[in-house]
Amino acid sequence: MRFRSSHQSPVTSRAGIAALALALACATASAQQYPARPVRFLVPNPPGGGTDLIARIVSHKVSEKWGTNLIVDNRPGAGGVIAVEVAAKAAPDGYTLLMGHFPLAISVILGKVSDPVRDFAPVTLLGTTQNVLVVNPSVPARSVKEFIAVARRMPGELRYATGGAGTAMHVSAELFGLLAGVSMTHIPYKGAGPALVDLMSGQVQASFPSVPAAAPHIKSGKVRALGVSGTTRSQVAPELPTIAEEGLAGYVAVQWYGVLVPQRTPRAIVERLNRDFAGVLGQPDTRSRLLDSGYDLAPDTTEAGFGRFIQNEIAKWGDVVRKTGIRAD
Repeated sequence: MRFRSSHQSPVTSRAGIAALALALACATASAQQYPARPVRFLVPNPPGGGTDLIARIVSHKVSEKWGTNLIVDNRPGAGGVIAVEVAAKAAPDGYTLLMGHFPLAISVILGKVSDPVRDFAPVTLLGTTQNVLVVNPSVPARSVKEFIAVARRMPGELRYATGGAGTAMHVSAELFGLLAGVSMTHIPYKGAGPALVDLMSGQVQASFPSVPAAAPHIKSGKVRALGVSGTTRSQVAPELPTIAEEGLAGYVAVQWYGVLVPQRTPRAIVERLNRDFAGVLGQPDTRSRLLDSGYDLAPDTTEAGFGRFIQNEIAKWGDVVRKTGIRAD
């Protein structure tokens, strides 16, 4: 019996090495030429909310850096699932980016969306922000404690607005109800903007939007802010206590925003995107604009750091989803 040798001839080995070198050279050249045309940035929310605002702040600066357009493409609906699925099916060429945000962790726990770990490659975390409990001025409560008392007197009667089932606003409200021992009725909308419109008109009584989305309406007096959802007070509204300070121990619900690309996007392009986005985030005017708008700066802008962050969020919120019975319809 004769066995075929598994060793390649020197000629074959040299050819393989040459092919690999050529492929690497092509990938490098592609990254150097990237982007050769406009890039779309899929945002899972309509205009007017906190997710849309940070996307536009950062995309404007990246467009200036590139000399070509990074176009914000709003694809709201289904708790963010629509935009995620469009991005998951897009060509992995760097010309379709996805704004990954808090609801993505909830949706994957519920099996409603493509897996951000399996189906996407992390580029960078852009920033985080707190939510804020806001009420229509007709609600007879000027503190979190008073609001809890009102909700307990009216089980199921208070209506709270969210940007959709499974969104950060929804999960924040459900965690609040769980810890406070109150029952409220969920009214979902297609984004924070429409939810806040109905809150201001009195169609609903409460909501948990991001600080950036709520800030203009708080300043105008159209809604009343009672408390923020982080571990420390907001730099934008330091007069507001945290909800935990008001007696709801353990209450923390922070939104996050970051850039993802379809899995199998060339490594050189992912590295280029990380370098360009991280560079923009480090610019003093960008940092100032983000802070003034109510965002906290990303503590880690590396690809690996963002990947770990997403995995931690999925693990953290799994227990809350099980306890509250949250569903992303």
